[in-house]
Amino acid sequence: MKKKIDLETWSRKDHFQFFSQFEEPYHSITVEVDCTRTYHESKEKGYSLFLSYLHKSLIAANAVPAFRLRILDGEVYEFDTINASPTIPRPDGTFGFSYIDFHPDFSIFQERAKEVIVKVEKSTGLDPATSGQNVIHYSSLPWLKFTSLSHARSYSFPDSCPKISFGKMTELNGKRVMPMSVHAHHGLVDGRHVGEYVKILEEIL
Repeated sequence: MKKKIDLETWSRKDHFQFFSQFEEPYHSITVEVDCTRTYHESKEKGYSLFLSYLHKSLIAANAVPAFRLRILDGEVYEFDTINASPTIPRPDGTFGFSYIDFHPDFSIFQERAKEVIVKVEKSTGLDPATSGQNVIHYSSLPWLKFTSLSHARSYSFPDSCPKISFGKMTELNGKRVMPMSVHAHHGLVDGRHVGEYVKILEEIL
């Protein structure tokens, strides 16, 4: 479900119209998050660490209204729920796209996600996941402790979905930390909104 934003009364009307004129309206912020508790919880309970922090990321993103905004045919809509479209690695070294529905119950989310992952692992090619606009595009680079990151983008293709990437987890002073990059359309999301998302995510990580 989604609702249309009335641009004439929207406080971000000028910001939206200003940044929507840009060839590249996305801005990027890279931070390091403490995921010590989630790491140990995953090990103790046998959870997938990737699915655990992916689920927590979705909880945080859905809690920030700006992360649920999308541009459709020049109009702004707020979705009730945002789901995940992560890249999934295959045994042959390639990757595939996927679509995973969000569910607040992690056990249900993980069960459904594992089914999707198996399906993508057995597939070939690079067909984009049929997911619509109410997603966040996720990727994971567990072999790199990056400090910045960019994305391949087609400027002719209309896109307003945030892109979140996670990097290599390392241990620092007894804590497990991980780099995370957030790309978002500046007409919808400001640095303040990214800060809200990161704050919520760190609290639940």
